[in-house]
Amino acid sequence: MVSLSKNQSVSLAKTAGSALSTIAIGLGWDPIKKKAGFFGGLFGGSDSIDLDASCVLFDAQGNPIDLVWFQQLNSRCGSVRHRGDNMTGEGDGDDEVIDVNLNALPSNVAFLAVTVNSFRGQTFNEVENAFCRVVNTTSGQQEVCHYKLNEQGPHSGILIASLARQGGDWSFTAHGLPCQGRTVEDMIPVIKNALV
Repeated sequence: MVSLSKNQSVSLAKTAGSALSTIAIGLGWDPIKKKAGFFGGLFGGSDSIDLDASCVLFDAQGNPIDLVWFQQLNSRCGSVRHRGDNMTGEGDGDDEVIDVNLNALPSNVAFLAVTVNSFRGQTFNEVENAFCRVVNTTSGQQEVCHYKLNEQGPHSGILIASLARQGGDWSFTAHGLPCQGRTVEDMIPVIKNALV
C-alpha cells in the first residue's frame, strides 16, 4: 500500500502488482469534537457532519459525462455505484464507498473525479481525519493506495482525488483541492481545470 501526499500520483496496476478490474474508493472523515458543557451546546455543540462523496465521469476534454452522488447512486452505464449516504461521519473506517468496475467503463471515460462536499454548508474547518483510499476488490480487499487530507479551511467542498485512464491502466492522483459549492455540480468548473 502506498501513502500519497498532496499532488502525488501512482499507477494502480503497478502498485497492486497486477491489472485491476474492480475497485472500491473509500472515503472517511470525522467531525471535530466540540467543547462540551452549556456554551458548547449553545454554540453548535453537535458532533456530526454531513458530507457527501461523489464521483464525476469526464471525457478526455474535461466534459462531464455522468455523475454519481446522493441523488443518483448508479452511473447510467452501471459501472460506478455509490453504496449510500452517511449523514453523521460517525464511526471508524470508510464513511462512504464508491464501487467502480474499471473494465466496464465506457471507452470515452478518461477521468473519474472523487469529491466530498457539504450540502448543509459545513466547512472543512469542522472536519478532521479525512481520507480517500483505493481498495482492490478484484481479488480480496487489498488496499492499493491511501491519501490523508491534512488541510482544513473555510471551503465546503474538495476535489480529494482523481483517477485517469492511461492505456490499459489507471493512475490515482491525490489533489486535496478546496472548492466552494453545496453540491458537486457547483464544483465542476474547478474540477475540470484540475484534470485537463
